[in-house]
Amino acid sequence: MVTKAQVISDFKRNKYVYLMVLPVMAYYLIFHYGPMYGAIIAFKDFNAVAGILKSPWVGFDNFISFFSSVYFYRLIKNTILLSIFNILWGFPAPIILALLLNEVRNLYFKRYIQTITYLPHFISLVVVCGIIIDFTSTRGVINDLIEFFGGKRLNMLMMPGMFRSLYIGSGIWQEVGWGSIIYLAAIAGIDQELYEAAIIDGAGRWRQVFHITLPGIAPTIVILLILRLGGMMSVGFEKVILLYNPTTMETADIISTYVYRRGLLDSDYSFSAAVGLFNSVINFILLVLANRISRKASETSLW
Repeated sequence: MVTKAQVISDFKRNKYVYLMVLPVMAYYLIFHYGPMYGAIIAFKDFNAVAGILKSPWVGFDNFISFFSSVYFYRLIKNTILLSIFNILWGFPAPIILALLLNEVRNLYFKRYIQTITYLPHFISLVVVCGIIIDFTSTRGVINDLIEFFGGKRLNMLMMPGMFRSLYIGSGIWQEVGWGSIIYLAAIAGIDQELYEAAIIDGAGRWRQVFHITLPGIAPTIVILLILRLGGMMSVGFEKVILLYNPTTMETADIISTYVYRRGLLDSDYSFSAAVGLFNSVINFILLVLANRISRKASETSLW
């Protein structure tokens, strides 16, 4: 058991380290934990004049209203499908790129490819969405290519069936290079003697990848997958709200965009807070379940 004297001694010995941590702690306390009391408006009929504490309690009425809404199943379905497709296609993409870059022996070519794939990450999301809108319009570059090969021009962002593909594809293009950095760092930490021993035993490049590289970065993959699953219901609304339109609501409308419309546009703060709180609770449950499954299956977990 840690005694009071040991705690005081540790603070004195590492006082400068604790001083460095203070700004980070202050940031989270002020901007993350402090505002959490405002979540109680999800259980109230919030009135801006009366304030949060003096607004009347309504219990779970806002949650019941959301669950019985005609949009409930559409919002849940779209959010889950976008997240699942993003995990299925977007999550493995940086891993594959990192494995491919690791096999490149020409240093200049490797750096060139890394630079090209990293650059989209630094482009503003507004600019990216503008590029997508221009490229997929009926007079865009993509339609020029389709027409060149004998196809018909399509206004892709007006087609509900194409929204998810455009969303996931553009997300992969923008983040695949940046996401590969952490995997390249994990690969660099693998003992090179393992590869030398494998070469002596006659293992080719494919066997080295499957029996050395992938097992070597497996803990990193698992941790990042847990974090991705923990945010499964939090599909970023910024990109969706910049790309969707009334004709694609059927497949594009998600929980976060619905919260934005009801909360900021309709000023229904209590209802939007209830929907946001429900979303956060689901994310928390998914994170805990993913962590527990991972700990039992692979002995790798966040805690």
